[in-house]
Amino acid sequence: MAYGSIPLDKRLKDNIRNYKITTLFDVEEITEILKGINKISGVDVLITERHGEKILAVGDWAGFNIDVDANPGIKIRVCERTMAHVYVSYANVSEEDAPATKRALDGIMKTVELLGEKAYKVRELEIYADELDSKLQKETYQAKNGEKNDELTDTLNRTYFENRLKIIDRSQVVPVAAVCININDWKYVNDNYGDDESDRLISTIAGIIRDEAKDDYVIGRVDGDVFNVVVPMPADGEAIDFAARVKSRCESFEDPHIAPSVAIGIAVKENVEMEMADALSDAEYAMFEDKIEVKNAPGYRARLTHGAEA
Repeated sequence: MAYGSIPLDKRLKDNIRNYKITTLFDVEEITEILKGINKISGVDVLITERHGEKILAVGDWAGFNIDVDANPGIKIRVCERTMAHVYVSYANVSEEDAPATKRALDGIMKTVELLGEKAYKVRELEIYADELDSKLQKETYQAKNGEKNDELTDTLNRTYFENRLKIIDRSQVVPVAAVCININDWKYVNDNYGDDESDRLISTIAGIIRDEAKDDYVIGRVDGDVFNVVVPMPADGEAIDFAARVKSRCESFEDPHIAPSVAIGIAVKENVEMEMADALSDAEYAMFEDKIEVKNAPGYRARLTHGAEA
């Protein structure tokens, strides 16, 4: 069976066996955090691989016998599989500080589990998408000979972007944020400065979008002045922050002629039954509401026409 034809839920369940905790986390960063807690409270922490191989030790663990079967400690689990064992000693912690220290460590371990699961799913989703991409490349003429990108903006063209939406729908991963970005008054620039300047406006905004997007975002130019962006498994507020950065970069751009400005709408696919096309339709509706607000904002018209009036 081809790798890309295996359902994603089965792959996520099976492939976690191929991962170690050291491939999902920066062990040095975790060590530094635990050293800080140790310095403040005196708590000692030891972390091992699932089979008992020591990963890190903070504090005094001399003479401690690691036996993950008889004494599993606290288990760190990712996708229902034990990835590591955590041992904690409060011998050097004051009775007064012990409850707060325990709460802090419990919070850290819970965060480690959540971040580990997200890192694992993102990696597997990328591999899954690449495998399905290879299949779609044989079926879509625009995917052949490097024709998947829009020449002006170096983002995915509409056909290829829509193929990526199918991959995301088939992956059954949620949540996924859909972002619709429309250039404000592109026609004004074209009418007043010509094709070259209006093309430069489009490519400038495309560059800002690419700069502010993370590597796993999917960006497509789906119409002359419209970009759609997909944000897989976004953190709380991630899509909103991305939109705010794009708007800020546009508003701070200074140029004799063009004055980049965008309207942005966001919607979230929260269940596997919903299709990405429907989420993007909702995002487009929100974008039109934002456009009305942006174009009626004080100073918008003056900024737009500054070149023609100079």
